[in-house]
Amino acid sequence: MNKKLQITLCLSLAFSTFNIPGFAQKKSTLPLYKNAKASVESRIKDLLSRMTVEEKVGQISMPLGWPMYTKNGNEVEVSEAFKKSLKESYTGMLWATLRADPWTKKTLANGLNPELAAKATNAIQKYAIENTRLGIPVLLSEEAPHGHMAIGTTVFPTSIGQSSTFDPELIEKMAAAIAEETRVQGGHIGYGPVLDLAREPRWSRVEETYGEDHVLISRMGEGMVRGLQGKSVNSGVNVVATLKHLAAYGAPEGGHNGSSINLGLRTLHQFYLPQFKAAVKAGVLSVMTSYNSIDGVPCSSNSVLMKDILRQDWGFKGFVVSDLNSISGLKANHHVAATDADAASLAINAGLDADLSGIGYGKSLLDAIKQGKVSGQVLDTAVSRVLRIKFRMGLFENPYVDPQVAKQKVRDAGKIGIAREVARESVILLKNQNQLLPLSKKLKSIAVIGPNADNVYNQLGDYTAPQEEGNVVTVLQGIKNKLGETTKINYVKGCGIRDTLSSNIDDAVSAAKKSDAVVIVLGGSSARDFKTEYIETGAAKVDAKAQTVSDMESGEGYDRATLDLMGDQMKLLKAVMKTGKPVVLVLIKGRPLNLNWAAEHVPSILDAWYPGQEGGNAIADVLFGDYNPAGRLTISVPKSVGQLPVYYNARYPEKHDYIEMDAKPLYSFGFGLSYTTFAYQNLQMVANKGQKTVSVKIDVKNTGSVDGDEVVQLYLQHKKSSVVLPGKQLIRFKRVALKAGEQKTLSFTLNKSDLEIYNQKMEWVVEPGAYHLMVGGSSDEIKLEGDFVIQ
Repeated sequence: MNKKLQITLCLSLAFSTFNIPGFAQKKSTLPLYKNAKASVESRIKDLLSRMTVEEKVGQISMPLGWPMYTKNGNEVEVSEAFKKSLKESYTGMLWATLRADPWTKKTLANGLNPELAAKATNAIQKYAIENTRLGIPVLLSEEAPHGHMAIGTTVFPTSIGQSSTFDPELIEKMAAAIAEETRVQGGHIGYGPVLDLAREPRWSRVEETYGEDHVLISRMGEGMVRGLQGKSVNSGVNVVATLKHLAAYGAPEGGHNGSSINLGLRTLHQFYLPQFKAAVKAGVLSVMTSYNSIDGVPCSSNSVLMKDILRQDWGFKGFVVSDLNSISGLKANHHVAATDADAASLAINAGLDADLSGIGYGKSLLDAIKQGKVSGQVLDTAVSRVLRIKFRMGLFENPYVDPQVAKQKVRDAGKIGIAREVARESVILLKNQNQLLPLSKKLKSIAVIGPNADNVYNQLGDYTAPQEEGNVVTVLQGIKNKLGETTKINYVKGCGIRDTLSSNIDDAVSAAKKSDAVVIVLGGSSARDFKTEYIETGAAKVDAKAQTVSDMESGEGYDRATLDLMGDQMKLLKAVMKTGKPVVLVLIKGRPLNLNWAAEHVPSILDAWYPGQEGGNAIADVLFGDYNPAGRLTISVPKSVGQLPVYYNARYPEKHDYIEMDAKPLYSFGFGLSYTTFAYQNLQMVANKGQKTVSVKIDVKNTGSVDGDEVVQLYLQHKKSSVVLPGKQLIRFKRVALKAGEQKTLSFTLNKSDLEIYNQKMEWVVEPGAYHLMVGGSSDEIKLEGDFVIQ
């Protein structure tokens, strides 16, 4: 060995082994906030102490994410827009970086597949960490109500269909799949669940909700939160859930999206807030405010909502985020702020932590701070809530994801199977005269007709990314998959959803006449297209005078004045019915529609809402008897818009009839038929003295010849109460599978939350007295009932 090299190695060994003064290597001093072993709270405190005001404001300002990358073949890098945003605004959060739709103008050509999406988020994190003073990772929020809204992901049924399953455990499994697809691509927050109470079917966003009942919404919301967040948001496969929208967004005056809401505080607490409270108790870490005002106070500057109720009363520990541009909307829409700085100060002082847009805070918040309208303590509180999520998710230690894992895990066979499972459980059998369904697989010919029979995007609902060829199974394809080559399938579109210029009803009638049976697929559409204009919030801009008519009649911004089938759909249905052939009507849509004529004249009706990518296979499973439908309505179907509102749990006094018709809906909440029948018996109730709980047992038997699921529903009536209540309120439900002839005993324990009301003193109490319990298969089909007394 070279003598000089030998001496060098010996000295190196000595210096590394012994603590020799003057020769010891200098230890690197890692800042406390970068020490993974330190407590989260100490790390937050340390990081805040090092940040400038501008850096703090940047952490809670969330600009749009999709302009922040550039795609070059199979590589992705950060864009100049991101570099500028990071340099000038110290950006710490991005929204919808991977979103693709006509509004973002991201297509299959210029958008990202899952592997490239992971590369994009890695590039963003790497640049932010290496090119900023403090190296803080970026928090990425993504739309995820019925699947991650990115190219190549699994598309599940929209929320109104999810809730029609009455199966929170299945929805939890679905949410876990959505979380994994989001997280492995680099997303950290999933926007969902939507917990708005939908009492106005003309409103454009009914499809995003779980329906008209707060108890059902609560159970579905809990399932979504558990599935999205898992046991730890640092798992690598879970994301933070964001509740939408606080509060009372789903009952706007006239059905106008974002319009004002006029509610009493008791109504707000009794019906519109319990589902949010339930999700908070389930551990949700983020909540989004809504665009509307409540009794004159905009939700994005409502301290009662965000401070008193959410944090003080419920103990919420996460962060609150605005809806897109809702902070600037305090000035532009609600006119409660004179300047942008006023709007920013109103929002953050009321407890709104993060700004979805990047312009509601940003310079406006800096101006408000300089003007003395926002204190340093208020700013630090908001920033700490966002930083807490970053630390809890382990982003300072591991901000990157593996593109190969994203390629393998997104839209794999297991998740596609879950999509089919949710779609099948969501299908509702509304009518089945003379047991027309299920259809025989031995039919020699079948006509498949209608604007939604073979339309990929009409089947998916709003908040859906572009789809590659073959990703989505339409009803036509599902029937082909089911019947193979043995049955001749005669397909004719017949007409559009709204457009009346290209109808071919005569061809549809001809197809029906030469077929043994007809499946006609009608309804609505929330499919965005590249011709539609969108306002800054992403809602569609409706032009009633447009020359070209898209199918879109639902989805954000598409509020309705009527609920009638649009375009030539009724003409098509009536013409096909005149052929005398057996007809099955399948409805694909995002809101309740006028079904009066169909309910009277069409022998069989299936409601599939927007069933997602596996909808065609799921519907074919039901049509041909491979799956016995057990979906239940989660929102009542009115006979006329003149009946609205027509939700099942209206307060006393009972509604009286109109001159033209009665006050009852066509189909009520909880309704749905089966290919089998069920019997209820042996209702047992025991009120547990002093505990304010009631033990309930019921025997349910499948009395038919085929296996099936029944959705057992328990409704409560207070015989007398200190405040006016509904005549009937869902308190518990259970979807139970029963083989033909099988009987099961179901047990329920009604607890304080099932019995309590919001009294005249604005307190939650269980009032002593008599209660009436009703058990059945829907809100208007009670099979067993009885009374119990709470002392």
